[in-house]
Amino acid sequence: MKRTSDQEALEAREAGLQALLLRGLAGEAAAYRDFLGQLGAHLRAFLMRRLRQPSDCEDLVQEVLLAVHNARHTYRADQPVTAWVQAIARYKLADHFRARGRREALHDPLDEEGLFDEADAEPGEASRDLGRLLEQLPDKQRLPIIHVKLEGLSVEETARLTGLSSSAVKVGIHRGLKVLADMIRGKR
Repeated sequence: MKRTSDQEALEAREAGLQALLLRGLAGEAAAYRDFLGQLGAHLRAFLMRRLRQPSDCEDLVQEVLLAVHNARHTYRADQPVTAWVQAIARYKLADHFRARGRREALHDPLDEEGLFDEADAEPGEASRDLGRLLEQLPDKQRLPIIHVKLEGLSVEETARLTGLSSSAVKVGIHRGLKVLADMIRGKR
């Protein structure tokens, strides 16, 4: 029964977004603003699941929204809005990874989850929370955690990038993770 109601909710969101877009394309500025606003919220969650640095998400959301706006004349009313937007988002995400040298991420499957999956909000919120916690750490702990644990760089690459020694990177990760765990437990 839940699967049916989830599917119905997805279909309702799709229909609502499509109606707003079509009204916007017909000249209703308020409907188009609503379309972009709702779309931005869905894109934010969709992209947060795929990005390792929460700080990149907002820039990428804006890039995708701008690309959607610039390509609005290509939308065909007989096609789902979400499939059209998801294709644009995938290209922008691939450009983002390519620009940052994360070629391995270009081969990650992007189609497994849709733009409107129910689990969208929770990972996005978790990434924002992690970003806020990381901001509280000193650079010598924060940067090694970001580069090694979140971006997947090696200890040596991180040492070269940050100017720290390899052992300082390892110590920074260890101490930083301990501080993060204490913060999560409410001990700091």
